[in-house]
Amino acid sequence: MPEKWKAYTAAIIYAFIIGLSFLFVKITLTVANPVDILAHRFTIALIGATIAVLFNKSILKINWRDLLKIMPLALLYPILYFALQVFGLAHTSSSEAGIVQSTIPIFTLIYARIFLKEKVTSLQLIAISLSVCGVVYLLFMNSTGTQVTNLIGNGLILLTAIAASLYNVFARKLTQQYSLGTLTYIMTLFGFIVFNTIAIGNHVVSGTINQFYQPFMQIDFIVSILYLSILSSLVTSYLSNYVLSKIQASKMSVFSNLSTLITILAGVIFLHEKLYFYHLIGAIAIIIGVVGTNYFGQGSNYNKKPKTFTIDERN
Repeated sequence: MPEKWKAYTAAIIYAFIIGLSFLFVKITLTVANPVDILAHRFTIALIGATIAVLFNKSILKINWRDLLKIMPLALLYPILYFALQVFGLAHTSSSEAGIVQSTIPIFTLIYARIFLKEKVTSLQLIAISLSVCGVVYLLFMNSTGTQVTNLIGNGLILLTAIAASLYNVFARKLTQQYSLGTLTYIMTLFGFIVFNTIAIGNHVVSGTINQFYQPFMQIDFIVSILYLSILSSLVTSYLSNYVLSKIQASKMSVFSNLSTLITILAGVIFLHEKLYFYHLIGAIAIIIGVVGTNYFGQGSNYNKKPKTFTIDERN
């Protein structure tokens, strides 16, 4: 299978996993608070990553200088991205969150042109615009009766889109310098350290450390946190790093709109969120945009390195 089709297949799998992750986050929020969820999520993810390293020690090749170079990337994803996502989902529905997060291609396109000097064809711009119009249409039609809590939640989800866009751009350079296993492990390690420090610290201060592991007494939480830890944290980190090593950041970001459709369907089927006719209209526009953006740019050099931006220049 050609490299570009492997990259597209990985991007589609990535979109499905991310799309369903909103559902599982909503389930965990009925049992635990956002910070504890993130701590447990990255503890299990780190255990999984460590097991992989033990079976294949060549996966991890790192030194202290490398850690400093990867740290800014880890701050964007997973730390900021997942923190903003889980707090945002505590104040809005999974369907609305998926719709708002579909603004990722807008920001990625801007940042990729600024930092990576990536070129975008006119037809690609039209396709992205169509996809974005579908998102805006869904958001507009879904705004009736919106309350303050929804606006706060949607605002936090919008910030996740900005964090994800910056990650898409900055990771493009590092995927040319480090192995996918190394990047995935270090990003997971940073998430583990940050979220566990905050969560355990909060429980120690409030004297509720015994409540930290109580969520594991419920099977729904166990299933959801395993999905979020192994698939939505560990596997997606690997897949996104792989895809960004093969295709342009602006193309990778458009697959976030495919995640929107999956999120909406999951919300309707499992969380009984309502699906209206305007959702279908927006969905069609989004799908055409996803396909068009990648089809009209298929002549690009998939393994071409970014031209100007390096993480070193920002440290």
